[in-house]
Amino acid sequence: MFYFEDIKGKKILKSTILNSLNHFFTTRESIIKTKDPDFEKCVKKNKTDICEYFKINEEDLIYPSQTHTSNVDIARIGKSKYPDTDGLILTNQQQAVFLNFADCTPLIFFDGSIAAATHAGWRGTAQMIGVKTVEKMIKEFGSNIKDIKCAIGPAISLCCYNVGEDVYKKLISTVKNHEKLYEIRNGEIYVNLKGINKRQLTEFGLKEENIDICPYCTVCNNNLFFSYRKENGTTNRHSAVIKL
Repeated sequence: MFYFEDIKGKKILKSTILNSLNHFFTTRESIIKTKDPDFEKCVKKNKTDICEYFKINEEDLIYPSQTHTSNVDIARIGKSKYPDTDGLILTNQQQAVFLNFADCTPLIFFDGSIAAATHAGWRGTAQMIGVKTVEKMIKEFGSNIKDIKCAIGPAISLCCYNVGEDVYKKLISTVKNHEKLYEIRNGEIYVNLKGINKRQLTEFGLKEENIDICPYCTVCNNNLFFSYRKENGTTNRHSAVIKL
């Protein structure tokens, strides 16, 4: 279940499934990523507040350069640049990691010891970046798939995400069971990106009860979150933030 808290009076979103992990999804109020000059002062203040909240130095609040790949890396102390990376695994307690979104699907994973944040747009979803993140946690750190929990954050939802047939085919081909993952309305295809990510993960072996899907759609709930589609290519982003 998802619920709101705040940092210095600014709204953040959390999941009960990750209650033992320092995590949250920022909102329009708590924005920490933008290219819009009008938001820069707000972003700077929010980053300072988040670092105080986590009790870390600002240089230890890091994010990768997201390019819709399925590349997953490991956060390393002293390293701040992660080019062409759409998933970061966090194993140390010095850093906090955040990834940025404006319709794409945020995934946060936690096995009780290490955590990861992953950016799953349609391209990343088609390349099964969520599963690749879990595979890396298992292979490199010995995570037990039965212990891994996942929060799927605010993203464009089935109600609003219409795609072309080529994108639909690429997404649906990643899962065996297609039930409730798409709808045809007035000749247009709508897909459930959050649902596809969950189905990929459960078919890979994650427990159904260990996955929490956020009910918020970034288009319908544009008063809370940013939407690239609804806001004509906005550079503002909400973020998935993790700290051990």
